[in-house]
Amino acid sequence: MNILAFDIETIPDVEAGRRLYGLDDLSDADMARVMAMKRREQTGESEFLRHHLHRIAAISAVLRRGDALRIWSLGEPGSDERELIQRFFDGVEKYSPTLVSWNGCGFDLPVLHYRALRHGVPAPRYWETGAEDQSFRFNNYVNRYHERHTDLMDVLSAYQARASAPLDEIAVLLGFPGKMGRSGAHVWDQYQAGQIDDIRNYCETDALNTYLIYLRYELMRGNLDAAGYEREIELVRATLRSCDRPHLHGFLNAWEGGRAA
Repeated sequence: MNILAFDIETIPDVEAGRRLYGLDDLSDADMARVMAMKRREQTGESEFLRHHLHRIAAISAVLRRGDALRIWSLGEPGSDERELIQRFFDGVEKYSPTLVSWNGCGFDLPVLHYRALRHGVPAPRYWETGAEDQSFRFNNYVNRYHERHTDLMDVLSAYQARASAPLDEIAVLLGFPGKMGRSGAHVWDQYQAGQIDDIRNYCETDALNTYLIYLRYELMRGNLDAAGYEREIELVRATLRSCDRPHLHGFLNAWEGGRAA
């Protein structure tokens, strides 16, 4: 079975803001501030934009396939949003993986839906519900309660919003590195500063935390026994050791620096 744990990072879609609010003369930074202000007026507190007003800056993944594990960000730092989305759905088309996310039903997938709609990205395998492939009738990507997409936050909270927990806290409680003091709240500032690599690196560590929690989830479900779980954990460690990317070495060092999985 192919497993694809993924995460996205987003920024305000300032072009959408200009269209909706008729503020063509504002800079990107000022437009983002206006969008945040309007959202705060709507909610009374939160500035977090509604799903259709996000633009995807990075998509990162951990792919478990055959005997191998791969950790990467889709496309290149200079890839546009359409290419990132197309690559994501091309991967679904090619591998038909079990998608694994943290709050994917609540955020990542709705954003991907709206942005794919915006760019006209075809994704027939992703949207399949059994008309062309009967195996998707009772297990597809779009049904919240099916396993072809496993939203760990959703499942572990028994589909109750009041019982949901942050990725960072669950990862740390399980002995994994978590976000290591970083936050998605800084992504827009990093994007404006041209720090795309930093955004992609952060996104990869979120995908890694998600995958590691999934392994523990599979142990809890009985789909992995203790020995199988340890083999999967060691594969992650070995993959990180073999990488020549500093942020992944930092993740491994934080993991091995006192927290046991």
